[in-house]
Amino acid sequence: MTTKTTWQEIYLSDCIELISGRDVPTKQCNDKKIGIPYILGASNIENNTFSVERWIEKPVVVSLKGDILLSVKGTIGKLYLQKEEQINISRQIMALRATKRIDKKFLFYYLENVCERLKVAGNGLIPGITRKDILNLKINLPNINEQKQIVNIIESLFSKLDKAKQLIQKTVDKFEQNKMAILHKAFSGELTAKWREENNLTLAGWKTIYLGKLLFPMKTRKPSGKTFRYIDIDAIDNLKQTVKEPKIILTEKAPSRASRAVENGDILFSMVRPYLKNIALIDENLSDCIASTGFYVCKCKPNLNAKFLYYLLCFDKTIDYLMQFMKGDNSPSIRKDDLLNMEINLPIIEEQQEIVKILDKIFAKYDKTKTLQNQLEKIELLKKSILAKAFRGQLGTNNPSDENAAGLLQEILSHQ
Repeated sequence: MTTKTTWQEIYLSDCIELISGRDVPTKQCNDKKIGIPYILGASNIENNTFSVERWIEKPVVVSLKGDILLSVKGTIGKLYLQKEEQINISRQIMALRATKRIDKKFLFYYLENVCERLKVAGNGLIPGITRKDILNLKINLPNINEQKQIVNIIESLFSKLDKAKQLIQKTVDKFEQNKMAILHKAFSGELTAKWREENNLTLAGWKTIYLGKLLFPMKTRKPSGKTFRYIDIDAIDNLKQTVKEPKIILTEKAPSRASRAVENGDILFSMVRPYLKNIALIDENLSDCIASTGFYVCKCKPNLNAKFLYYLLCFDKTIDYLMQFMKGDNSPSIRKDDLLNMEINLPIIEEQQEIVKILDKIFAKYDKTKTLQNQLEKIELLKKSILAKAFRGQLGTNNPSDENAAGLLQEILSHQ
């Protein structure tokens, strides 16, 4: 079993070299894959992988294979263990280069373990952390051989958890495919064909109309009192299309974007990266909140059922249509007019209500997917627990926590 008897507490500055990035003018970049990749910021890093839209021929600040890239501005704490020979990094990124004293993967998992502390350190109008914030982090460091053993244990457990996650995700994805097929039937009129027949109606009653004609103008509400509840993009669960938990913010520290009034029955639709489906239906428990200007707040007129619109906005065909209007590199967005000028096929209000009734009934049968999504969250929490134990010296092959992990894995797999 791993113990801490030989561990030494040191500053991160004692075992790494820290390289700060620097911005490269757009005119020096290209999109023809000429030169080396250029990482602009956190939006290019996700789940220890990176995406690239720009390349540069003349390197400015270069990180090397084996470096750990850390986002330090905007969205703080995203990590990438570099596999490429060279990557040019902007000032939103820093590269941590391990010395012989620390194993690079041990360092990577340590940074994953402390990323929440880094996010707290970076609170501000434009979140950001400094070289000092990173170099002054304290780390308990065992000898290099023990570091490698700990890494092997972490990766063995993570591998099992990832396998369970893949199986769960496969089931969730299958549900999502079925859901989109059902929504297609709903918005093509197929789902309510029998209802129309029973009510002597036809598809000729469906009218093509601009969405903007069906919505009231948005309302502005400024924060008041000592604190207020704030809904920004991070408050949305984009797997369930709901508000997870509004943030409670001191009014004196209110973000400038906090000015969208919301009421019961409104629908929030994120104009930033619409493909992420940051969408939510506001209920009476959220009607005192203020939303970010990153959302368009849809307030339905009497001839448009709010739940009908909510389902329509969650429909992949709607998202695919809106994505053609996205502009911008770091935070691709659509304009409000792109949404308001979208044409929708609208049945009469009674048929809208019937469609919502049928969809609610069908999707209520898929409650199992909510359980599966909870299991996905449970896996991520377990990963955090494993890392916490690892850096407290409590992770070893004979540690009871391993048995707990195996038991949880068995439980998760049994639900497939």
